[in-house]
Order: sequence, then C-alpha cells, then structure tokens
Amino acid sequence: MENKYSISTEKQLLDIEMIHDFLSTKAYWSLKIPKETVIRSIEHSLCFGVYKDSEQVGFARVITDYSTIAYLGDVFILEAHREKGLSKLLLQAIMNHAKLQGLRRWILLTGDAHGLYKKFGWTALADSTVWLELNDRNVYQKND
Repeated sequence: MENKYSISTEKQLLDIEMIHDFLSTKAYWSLKIPKETVIRSIEHSLCFGVYKDSEQVGFARVITDYSTIAYLGDVFILEAHREKGLSKLLLQAIMNHAKLQGLRRWILLTGDAHGLYKKFGWTALADSTVWLELNDRNVYQKND
C-alpha cells in the first residue's frame, strides 16, 4: 500500500459532498438518503475518514455509548482506491481506537463484506432468537 493514505477521526476533514454522493447513489443500504440525514448521522457518530493526501477516499462511522456497545456502519472505500488494503487499514483503526476498547458488543449489517469482517473476529449472531428489529427498507424512497 502506498504511504500516502491516512485515517483520521477529525470531522472537519470529512468531505460531506463525497460521503453523501456515495451513500445516496452507490451504497445499496442507503440509496436516496437525504443529505440532511447524512449530516445528522455524522454529527452523532464517531467518524473515520480515509485520505489519500488531502482527498477523502473512504469512510466509516461508529454509533456507540463508549461503554457497552458499538454499531459499525456506512463503511466504504471509493472504487478507484479499492484492492489496496484500505478496508483492512480502516477496520484496524476502528477496532484499535482507544475510545472503543472494552465494549461488550459490536454489531453491523453487511450484504457483501462478510469475509473482511471475519478477518477481524466478527461472526454471525450467536443467538439470532434474541434479536429483534424494526426495519423500514424504503424510508429514503418515501421522500420522492
């Protein structure tokens, strides 16, 4: 991997336009998400930006109470920067972040990156019978 890549949790460095564009047009989990929703989600999350020099090329965010639980979401690397080990670098930075140590549970949803997360110890739910959800898959399309 080139040494020009870095990861930061500084929100002022985030490229909101790029993040919104990716999430609203390319991410199967959040198509048509309103920009205001993306902004609000960033404000209330611990965010990780991946940068090549000063250009943001990846993103992830963690929703957490910093004590017991963390939800990892909106993880992506722009297509032009994939296959360079950046997703692994990003996951290492997230899992090793000082404020995210000692949590009882981490959770995430993925439709296509199981292999990546398994490399970091993630597994399927140990007991799916205790989990419930309220899931509105079309929430962003209702704004049309």
